[in-house]
Amino acid sequence: MSVPSAVSAPGPLRRNPLWTRAFHAFNLLVLLVMAASGLQIYNANPVFGGREGATVPALFTLGGWLAGARDWHFGFMGLYAANLGLWTCLLLQRRHRRLAAAGDLGTLRASGNAPKRRLAAHRITYTLMLIVLAFSLISGLAMYKPAQFWWLVSLFAFAEPAGHPSWQVLRVCHFATIPAIALLLAVHVGLSWRIGGLRLLRAMVF
Repeated sequence: MSVPSAVSAPGPLRRNPLWTRAFHAFNLLVLLVMAASGLQIYNANPVFGGREGATVPALFTLGGWLAGARDWHFGFMGLYAANLGLWTCLLLQRRHRRLAAAGDLGTLRASGNAPKRRLAAHRITYTLMLIVLAFSLISGLAMYKPAQFWWLVSLFAFAEPAGHPSWQVLRVCHFATIPAIALLLAVHVGLSWRIGGLRLLRAMVF
């Protein structure tokens, strides 16, 4: 299997189609709006330490206070769900076979070719991002409509024997998706840089 030119050879790097780059950039915008408005909602009632607990600096938030943040968050939720569904269909259709034993996971475990290992790690990171984003949508729906999606809320009742109510566990899990995605995004950008440098990063969006 040959290594793509973005890894092994200098020269022209083929840019992604315009629709792919636009979709990528729009996804990033939607994620930023959802994360910033979500952090503002968190500040209205912090998960850690109650109403006077640790909050997020205003620089990283959107909406001004609870009402404005909810408008942004729920206003973009439909776009978030639609983008996530389309993104999942497009990527998993092309990559589900590469996650098999002989694909990315096998390459990461057994290959001695460093560029191929980076490509495999890059694709696995993307897949993990989809899983975390899907979890954030599921947990967000449970918080948005707890009466209608009571069965989703009940999935977070596993810590009740230890004295942690399902609603609090749900809030912590939903909040945790933001630093998780931030970490995966940093890994994604770092691997993209290692694979193709600034040229690849620019080819993905610009």
